[in-house]
Amino acid sequence: MTIDSSRTRSDFADLRDRIDDAGLLERRPTYYVLRISAIVIAFTVGWTAFFTLGNSWWQLLTAVFIAVGFAQLALVAHDLAHMQVFRTRRPSEIAGRIVGNLGIGMGYGWWMDKHTRHHANPNHEELDPDVAPDLLTWSPEQASGTSGLARFVSKYEAWLFFPLLTLEGFNLHISSVRALFRPDFKRRRLEAALLAVHFVAYLSVVFTFLSPGKAIVWILLNQAVFGLYLGCSFAPNHKGMPTLKEGERLDFLRKQVLTSRNVRGNVVTDHALGGLNYQIEHHLFPNMPMPNLRKAQPIVRAYCEERGVEYAEAGLFESYAIALRHMHSVGAPLRG
Repeated sequence: MTIDSSRTRSDFADLRDRIDDAGLLERRPTYYVLRISAIVIAFTVGWTAFFTLGNSWWQLLTAVFIAVGFAQLALVAHDLAHMQVFRTRRPSEIAGRIVGNLGIGMGYGWWMDKHTRHHANPNHEELDPDVAPDLLTWSPEQASGTSGLARFVSKYEAWLFFPLLTLEGFNLHISSVRALFRPDFKRRRLEAALLAVHFVAYLSVVFTFLSPGKAIVWILLNQAVFGLYLGCSFAPNHKGMPTLKEGERLDFLRKQVLTSRNVRGNVVTDHALGGLNYQIEHHLFPNMPMPNLRKAQPIVRAYCEERGVEYAEAGLFESYAIALRHMHSVGAPLRG
């Protein structure tokens, strides 16, 4: 795909006017009350079943069920961080730390910093932390610079991608704790205390009601499903889309649209993915409440057609296939 950088920023201003006229940036408090209430009810059911079953291998079912609840809480934390729920920063941060740090053991401050940089420069190989080379690489140039384990993973990352996602939950916890040691980290004591309460409560409950062996298996399964769910929610959105390199410049509209992919679906898909299936609309209007994204899509898509901006959309499984094909091609030079 060729990327045209000759347009001006006024294109986004025109689109913003259309979205404003449709009232799609207005908050949806009733929706979020119902959504959060449903998650609380689901957690109550899950933990009640956990306490009722006791030291049984049937608890593996509760590990999966509660993992889905954790992932849904993470998606709510995402909306809070983008101020989709509250209009002002302070209540968003308070609720975000309660849901993130206390609820799922994910540091709100660490994630907010990382995700803000992603939104500012999506799919930029130098500036987007989500495509920074680590175990996984996103371009042949990144893959060629790897060594050791990272080089092995880069060779076969299309095959290893979904297995590696089962570790993402653990990675979120570890990264959240590591961020506390950064000298510039804000609200360090508060975030540390909330994370500590989460981890102590989580481990105490599991090891109190289950034998050590069952407890370890329960935690591994719970965190694996949690990580896999989150990874599958975020993976279809940018993987396999154009990446930007140092020196490449785009106006805001094209930078967000050309690097993002929507996932076709229905209301079930919307709620399962937390609205992230409308990735283009979300990147253009990150503070737009989730239920309004579906309404914004036809406006954005029509506007992109008017301006000749390519608008990428695929089915859920098709989007995974696109991402995996891209990763397979990235590792091809290393496989010889």
